[in-house]
Amino acid sequence: MSKTDSGSYLPKDFLWGFATASYQIEGAPHEDGRADSIWDAFCRIPGKIAGASSGDVACDSYHRTAEDIDLLKKTKAQSYRFSLSWSRIIPLGGRDDPVNDKGLQHYVKFVDDLIAAGIEPLVTLFHWDLPNELHKRYGGMLNKDEFVKDYENYARVCFKAFGSKVKFWITFNEPWCSSILGYNTGLFAPGRTSDRTKSPEGDSSTEAWTVGHNFLVAHGAAVKAYRDDFKSKDGGQIGITLNGDWTEPWDPEDPEDVEACTRKLEFSISWFADPVYFGKYPDSMRKQLGNRLPEFTAEEVALVKGSNDFYGMNHYCANYIKHKTEEPALDDFYGNIESLYQDKNGTWIGPPTQSLWLYPNPHGFRKLLKWLSDRYGRPAIYVTENGTSLKGENDLPLEELLNDEFRCEYFRGYIGAMADAHTIDGVDVRGYSAWSLMDNFEWAEGYETRFGVTFVDYEGGQKRHPKKSATEIGRIFDRYIRKE
Repeated sequence: MSKTDSGSYLPKDFLWGFATASYQIEGAPHEDGRADSIWDAFCRIPGKIAGASSGDVACDSYHRTAEDIDLLKKTKAQSYRFSLSWSRIIPLGGRDDPVNDKGLQHYVKFVDDLIAAGIEPLVTLFHWDLPNELHKRYGGMLNKDEFVKDYENYARVCFKAFGSKVKFWITFNEPWCSSILGYNTGLFAPGRTSDRTKSPEGDSSTEAWTVGHNFLVAHGAAVKAYRDDFKSKDGGQIGITLNGDWTEPWDPEDPEDVEACTRKLEFSISWFADPVYFGKYPDSMRKQLGNRLPEFTAEEVALVKGSNDFYGMNHYCANYIKHKTEEPALDDFYGNIESLYQDKNGTWIGPPTQSLWLYPNPHGFRKLLKWLSDRYGRPAIYVTENGTSLKGENDLPLEELLNDEFRCEYFRGYIGAMADAHTIDGVDVRGYSAWSLMDNFEWAEGYETRFGVTFVDYEGGQKRHPKKSATEIGRIFDRYIRKE
């Protein structure tokens, strides 16, 4: 997995650090006025989360911000990407509901403390945790008119509170996951799906596409609000973070597999990126989904098109793609393809990890960076998540666990591939946030999977133990970032 070109480099002002998300690390779910998010409610449903766990305590970061900042300083990180809990700031969520000043000031102080420590805050407004009251009140993301207005109001409250302290805003993290996993498969909150063994309500053939559309309109509304009323005086940038993995054909000699690779990228990435950059959905999606894919009004196109100051990129791995010959199922969200880990010759796309979906392939990272750069007119790209779990890591004795050479090698390979993309392919990549600063609540996988460069002893009072990778990342960037 090592880097591929020793002459590659990253620009001297490259910004690197680590990433986390509010529900995954904070705990304190009902402290200082916070109310439930859809994830608090989802975790209480039996059978939804591995080990019947939740984010009720997680890493206890709500009470340990000083420890987290100290961790960042030890790694020599230049930036920290974290998310705000909407339920902590506006507990009931709505534009006519009260703002919880205690929750808001917690984050304001945290940002002040980060800046005092010389660490640039990258703030995500929404990382999957909608206030549960809005889901109960009007269906949450399914209700475009209400959701867009409430989200814009929430965004404005945050823009006003932080002002010029925050220079990087991310509207939504991975809307694909919220849409597909929350409203098609039912694996994530709020768990809606056509599968009645998993949920009493939901329509997998339509709801995810509706929710995705509403995310885009809400993103556009928040960006317009920032640009109209805050950007000139605060001087920040705003964008959306999209996830997506690289695709290789299962059979490179089969033109239909080659075509299916692009279709998979369009269904996972271009679903959101094409409207932002081109004002329309990909033709491949319209062809398969027909009128189940919403149409943009002229007003919505004006809001959404051009609504990125930068491209936020979350990326972990790659897959082999095989086309299907039968008609797509109504609940298909991949683009009528099979996503596989071995090609026709039985070659694995990468080594196994604890995450069943994650097989590292750093060259795929370079290829995807170039694909995005070419398709979207060479935007400024900030890699807002990249990292790996280790197979069996949770079961290792502490001494072995802290020597996470596999994760170090992952970062060497991926950061090297990113440097190649910049140097050889001309990709304008400007920042990188490793996932994650510390082990945390991994959503439906609970606490069985660890992604952190810091071991968190959940049974021992959330004590933090930096792993080898915590300091290795700084050494890798020191090698690549130009000094002059």
